[in-house]
Amino acid sequence: MGLNCFVPCLLLAMFFHSVFAVLANLEGDALHSLRTNLNDPNNVLQSWDPTLVNPCTWFHVTCNTDNSVIRLDLGNAQLSGSLVPQLGELKNLQYLELYSNNITGEIPSDLGNLTNLVSLDLYLNSFTGQIPDTLGKLTKLRFLRLNNNSLTDQIPNSLTEITALQVLDLSNNNLSGEVPSTGSFSLFTPISFANNPLLCGPATKNPCPGAPPFSPPPPFLPTPTILNPGNSASSTGAIAGGVAACAALFIAAPALVFAWWRRRKPQEHFFDVPAEEDPEVHLGQLKRFSLRELQVASDSFNNKNILGRGGFGKVYKGRLADGSLVAVKRLKEERTPGGELQFQTEVEMISMAVHRNLLRLRGFCMTPTERLLVYPYMANGSVASCLRERTPSEPPLDWPTRKRISLGSARGLSYLHDHCDPKIIHRDVKAANILLDEEFEAVVGDFGLAKLMDYKDTHVTTAVRGTIGHIAPEYLSTGKSSEKTDVFGYGIMLLELITGQRAFDLARLANDDDVMLLDWVKGLLKERKLEMLVDPDLQKNYTESEVEQLIQVALLCTQGSPTDRPKMSDVVRMLEGDGLAERWEEWQKIEVIQQEAERNPHNSEWILDSTYNLEAIELSAPR
Repeated sequence: MGLNCFVPCLLLAMFFHSVFAVLANLEGDALHSLRTNLNDPNNVLQSWDPTLVNPCTWFHVTCNTDNSVIRLDLGNAQLSGSLVPQLGELKNLQYLELYSNNITGEIPSDLGNLTNLVSLDLYLNSFTGQIPDTLGKLTKLRFLRLNNNSLTDQIPNSLTEITALQVLDLSNNNLSGEVPSTGSFSLFTPISFANNPLLCGPATKNPCPGAPPFSPPPPFLPTPTILNPGNSASSTGAIAGGVAACAALFIAAPALVFAWWRRRKPQEHFFDVPAEEDPEVHLGQLKRFSLRELQVASDSFNNKNILGRGGFGKVYKGRLADGSLVAVKRLKEERTPGGELQFQTEVEMISMAVHRNLLRLRGFCMTPTERLLVYPYMANGSVASCLRERTPSEPPLDWPTRKRISLGSARGLSYLHDHCDPKIIHRDVKAANILLDEEFEAVVGDFGLAKLMDYKDTHVTTAVRGTIGHIAPEYLSTGKSSEKTDVFGYGIMLLELITGQRAFDLARLANDDDVMLLDWVKGLLKERKLEMLVDPDLQKNYTESEVEQLIQVALLCTQGSPTDRPKMSDVVRMLEGDGLAERWEEWQKIEVIQQEAERNPHNSEWILDSTYNLEAIELSAPR
């Protein structure tokens, strides 16, 4: 009995498995047919292996969680050849992007079967023939761009039935005939018919043959009424009629003028583009790069292009097709199913933080196996590299530059904490994450990545992210972060700027020194050795009082209790000369041990107690 039940069940399972395999192979076969019909001088389709079960691992192909192809991104790939009818088999395709190639032949009518298509971008090619009437069946289509081809004949009336259409660009072709009546385009779809000299109709500058010339309607003039002075009733009625006619004319005149103006004005654009624009640009001004673009830019993520490594992944130097230099951060955690929306949401949150002292996110890439972020390339690297990895021919950071870096990075962090909604907590503030532009202006990088990498967790993040030596004690012990954990990391970064040392360095053990930078600094202050604390690369070219002020700010920021640390907005004010003296004096009153002051009453400029939590150091007030 059991065997009799098992065999049919097994056969049924095999049947469904074969059905799904056939569906997957249909899409793979369709794309393979496209590949065989295209000329690919740069081998961008090299990964399209027809022996695989489905094409979801191929470059330039994006699939959903059901392994159905939803995006084909082959824009600007220098392809030639022609399209194939088999593209109509990609039933779940949403974005077909083949712009800026040299593809010839006709646009297959089978594209009308892609009923889930949102964007069809075939512009800047060499397509000929008619625009398929079947495109009118694409009811979800929002972006249709066929401009800059050699298309001929009339514009299909069916296009006016696409109610979802937001952008229609048919400019720079050889289209002819009368432009269809606006229909669903109404006055609310941006349409461009420019540079199609054989088109005619109200939407162009050319009247169609035999059509009446466009002219404004004649003005409405009420028929004059001859009043009979001997008949008061008729006089009253005539006056009332005249008043009513004038009122009607007054009300109707603006509408008549507007209608006449709409007919007279040659129109190339019918409405203002809504908030969502080019599907090539996602999440505001962010561009969604293809994986192939970034592979080419970084020479297939060649190790020689690595700019840095960190807890979130590696950063590669790259050059895009337009010649601009970028830094590509390749996030090390693999993509998990179902996380696309949350990932894009977090990327959008990062992109909305715009400040001169924050690194601007330029774009992103998301595939079944990769997540990459694209930033502008920072010519002068990071503060850490300038402090400790410069070549002998490169000059060290001078003291004025270090002061500017301290203030600029504080302003960037203050913006994240106080001006972003919700606030963004960096959780890994350190010299390696403070970048320097061409003018050595501080730019805070890697902000928001901690949350971005924890998107698959709950809102309560338990993973401690950061770098040893920079992590605040409460974050290390509880896993709970706040803006005050960033303040602690910023204080350590200030000490890096002043000393040129690493936050955690085992090499200091050779001199019986503390491996933690904060403890090492406090030890030198206890021994009143300020000259040994300052980076020797400065060669004493600094102002001692300014060094003391930065040390004071650093020690206030690295207090053991997060409630005692200042906010970053307070730090900015202190660095600008407002409130440091008062805050430092208040801190001294609480933390300086009286017996230490009594032990050395004549020289209390540098005093350190022995408490673990806050080793209080008395510095002279800002001068």
